[in-house]
Amino acid sequence: MSYMTKAKTLTDSAYSRLRQDIISGYLPPEQKLKIEHLKKEYEVGATPIREALSRLSSDGFVVTEGQRGFQTAPISVEDLYDITELRITLELKAVRKSIEQGDDKWESNLVGAFFQLTKAEQNKGQDEDSLKEWEIRNKDFHNALLDACNSQLLIRFYKILYDQHKRYRNIALTAKTVTNQSRDLHAEHERIFNAAIARDADTACEEIEKHIRNTAEVTQQIILEQLGESE
Repeated sequence: MSYMTKAKTLTDSAYSRLRQDIISGYLPPEQKLKIEHLKKEYEVGATPIREALSRLSSDGFVVTEGQRGFQTAPISVEDLYDITELRITLELKAVRKSIEQGDDKWESNLVGAFFQLTKAEQNKGQDEDSLKEWEIRNKDFHNALLDACNSQLLIRFYKILYDQHKRYRNIALTAKTVTNQSRDLHAEHERIFNAAIARDADTACEEIEKHIRNTAEVTQQIILEQLGESE
């Protein structure tokens, strides 16, 4: 392996691990990201860490503090609103393209993704592993919906926004407060799936938008409670 290839691999690994830890909430909002500490934590050199943090800054997960270094991005209701609106815009555009262009393989993959998500939803909440499994299957389902969209740039920005949304949702899940609002997530996903399989782009988009807004509303409610407690 060449030096350049090894350096890129180390940077990619540091980027993926840091990104996942920020999305999961392991690295909470506004936490200072000190290079020396991260070197030990992730067992890589300073250069891959700095390059990974720069990439995460471009994705909106990290912010720079001028000469003071890096920190994880803060959270706010306003930011959640922006992420929600942009995600809706991009996801609906991508799903329309995907429904229009999807072939038998796309349809088959979507059926499989929905089947796996349904199984995960039946077991969700029983333990931590079942919740992690649901997270994976939920993401797979949303990706399968968009899989026939041929705009790589659109999908790239959509995935950033999906993960930004997921970060807020994960932060909300770690809050001690619990919302009383109940949702039938399986029914929401089933309506999206049925519309997509029927090639009904208008209904699919309508259901997806309601689904995303429902998630944002519940998340916002918990985030507001969490921010209020910290004041």
